[in-house]
Amino acid sequence: MKNNLDQDNFDLLRKIQNKPEFSQRQLAESLGFSLGKLNYCLKELKKKGLVKIENFSKKKDKLKYLRYVITPRGISLRTKLTMNFMKRKMDEYAELKKELKERKD
Repeated sequence: MKNNLDQDNFDLLRKIQNKPEFSQRQLAESLGFSLGKLNYCLKELKKKGLVKIENFSKKKDKLKYLRYVITPRGISLRTKLTMNFMKRKMDEYAELKKELKERKD
């Protein structure tokens, strides 16, 4: 379950960094999350200090909206998750390469 949550957090942090103007509905849709799952993930990331939520309004009398911003701590976690992902993939590659070499011999 932890790997799944790490992947969900990574995907969400990445999406927020690339599209901070996305609404919750747009984030959920683009990630394949339900709104409930997205809200849960955002609250957890906010509680951990990885994301902050800013309120903006386009004009005084117009629509207010939220913008999600990754904190420096969130960027650090995203980097760590990326490094872990890359390490796993490199290990998998090395293992496959070894298996192929053994089959040839």
